[in-house]
Amino acid sequence: MREQQERGGVRPEPLVEPLLVRVEEAARMLSLSRSTIYEMMDAGELPSVRRGAARRIPVAALRDWVAQQTTHGVNHS
Repeated sequence: MREQQERGGVRPEPLVEPLLVRVEEAARMLSLSRSTIYEMMDAGELPSVRRGAARRIPVAALRDWVAQQTTHGVNHS
């Protein structure tokens, strides 16, 4: 872990939230399987970024997907 010097002490560098995550990380974040994440990407339901063979998913897209899937308990009776 890199750290910065600060007057007589050491303080850790601030954590930076990633912009992109691997499929495995996205699956863990959404509590879904890797297969489901790949299916969602292939169906266009979840955008991804390709760089060579690597696929990454924008964290913002994961947040948007959760917001779209969230129900607010509306009773239609």
